[in-house]
Parts: sequence; C-alpha cells; structure tokens
Amino acid sequence: MTTCDVPVQPLIDARFTRLLVMVLGSGLSMYLLTSVVPLYLAANGSAGIGPGLATGAMMFAAVAVELLVPRMLARWGYRVVLGLGLVLMGAPALVLLTTSSLPIVVLVCVIRGAGLAINVVASVALIAELAPAHRRGEALGVYGVVVGVPAVVGLPLGVYLTGVIGFNALFVIAAVVTLAVLGMAAGIPSRTSTEETHVKVLGGLRGSGLLMPSFVFAAVTLAAGISITFLPLAAGNHSLVATALLLQAVAAPGARWLAGRLGDRLGPARLLPAALALSALGAAGLVLINNPVAVLAGSTLFGIGFGAAQNLTLTSCTTEPPPPATARSAPSGTSPTTAAGA
Repeated sequence: MTTCDVPVQPLIDARFTRLLVMVLGSGLSMYLLTSVVPLYLAANGSAGIGPGLATGAMMFAAVAVELLVPRMLARWGYRVVLGLGLVLMGAPALVLLTTSSLPIVVLVCVIRGAGLAINVVASVALIAELAPAHRRGEALGVYGVVVGVPAVVGLPLGVYLTGVIGFNALFVIAAVVTLAVLGMAAGIPSRTSTEETHVKVLGGLRGSGLLMPSFVFAAVTLAAGISITFLPLAAGNHSLVATALLLQAVAAPGARWLAGRLGDRLGPARLLPAALALSALGAAGLVLINNPVAVLAGSTLFGIGFGAAQNLTLTSCTTEPPPPATARSAPSGTSPTTAAGA
C-alpha cells in the first residue's frame, strides 16, 4: 500500500461527537451556577466568607480528584467514569432547592468539583486517544471551543436570570441539562487500543516534565474561578458584569482553538509565556473595578490568555514523552523498536 492509499483518520468522528455533546451538557451546568452560587449565598446571609469558601471548595475538590481520575479510568473505563462525572455535576444542584445552609452548599460545590475534575480529565484523555497524534493540539482546540460555548451562554445568562426566574429555577436547569446528556455515554468506548499510554501520561506528573504545565493549568484555572466568583459581588452592576463575563467567555474558545493550531506547529512550550502574560495583564485590569473600560478590556485579555494557556498546558500533558536516549541514538537504518529490543 502506498502513502496515498493510507486512509486519512478524521479529526471528528461519531465517538468524538458524543463526547462533545456530553461536554456541552456538563459545561452548561457548571457555568450557569459558577457565578450564581456566590450570589445565592450572599442573598441568604453568607456574603462574608461564603462565596469564596464555596468556590475554593469546588476548585480544591477538582484538583484533588484529578489525581484519582487516571486510576478510575484504568479500572472502570471511559464510559463509566464520564457517566459518573455527569451525575456528580448535575444531581447535587437539586439539593440547593432545599437549603441555603453554608455547610450544605459547600458540600454540593465539593461534589460538583469532583464531577468537574472527572469530566475534564477523562475527556482530555479520551480526546488524546481518538485524535491523530499530529493533530492532537487541534483536537484539544476543538474541545476548547465546545467547552467555551457553555461559558459564553452560561456565565452571563446565569447572572442575568437570577432576577428573572430566580435561583431555584436555575438549579433545576443546571441539573436537567447535565443529566439529559447522560445517554451519550452509551456511545463512548470503554477502552481504546492506546489507552494505557495516555492514562499513564496524565497520571505520572512527578519526573515526567508535566509538573510545571499542570501547575500553570491549576494557576490560571484558579484565577478564572476567583474572577468569576468575586466580579459579580464587587462590581454591583449586573449589566457590566454580564458583559465582562460574556467577553471573557467569547475570547477563550477562539484562543483555545488558535493555540491548538499553532501549538501543533510550533510546540506548546514556546507559546505558553505569551498566554500567561495576557492572563496576568487581563487580571490586572479587573482590579480597576470602578473603571468599566478597564474591566471589559481586562476580561477580554484574560479570556484570551486563559483559553490559550488551558489548551497549551493540556496539550503538553497529553503529548507522549520522547523516546529514551538508547532509542534516539540507534544506528542509522535500525528502528528504535529493534534497537530497544536488541
């Protein structure tokens, strides 16, 4: 068979499409409530420590559970783990219908944070398996665009709808949209032929060169969580906040896709400093809370830097490590596999 006869593997197939639908559902659930839960606590007498505690608990749970997901994937497979993530994201939102007690709300945020971690890590790992190796950054860019759609809709809409349909209706919607896509898990493969490699890559941070990109990913995600949580509380102007969150949400998906395309060609490590600089500059603009222009510009710049940094760090964490030195130094005409097995 000649090179021209080799079938071209499509970037998006039926399995990838099902995964993206699941990502849409879980993302919409998350972003509808990300800024709403702090407002809900503030409206019910927990304006002091409540909003920060709720968001911090969710982020902490997400980071902690991320470390467990590779083992979960190895034991149960993608289908079960992704389904579990959807349930943990959606069902706890219904508990908020019954109480505004700070400990219960924090517990709900912890459980949803665990679901978020499962969805993100398992989705990224599966995309790394399904996408052609030379287009993995682009595939993660497509994933980033799809993740960005719920952010574009959910962040500003959640804040706006609090005064239109109330908190309880939002909690029901957040639960329904997540559980409604649970059926998509039936078309997700439980195992893939190359699963073991990337599960190990996602799980083996120490000594693998992945510790720094993982730290960067956690840092920019934490900064995003802080801005989404406290901007609605600090600004007091719901129209300004909704516009700022919309600009951030619109900027991030395009940055993820472009970073994925460029990262495949130039390497993610070369682009990451620029992404971090944009994130920092945007975050600095958000500090000027009394200046609407600075807030809107800062949200846009932060969205660009945040989206690009997310894609670049995820690409770094799903790129297989280079072959060992013995394989790289194999004599001309000898394949690395032959050299390693000699």
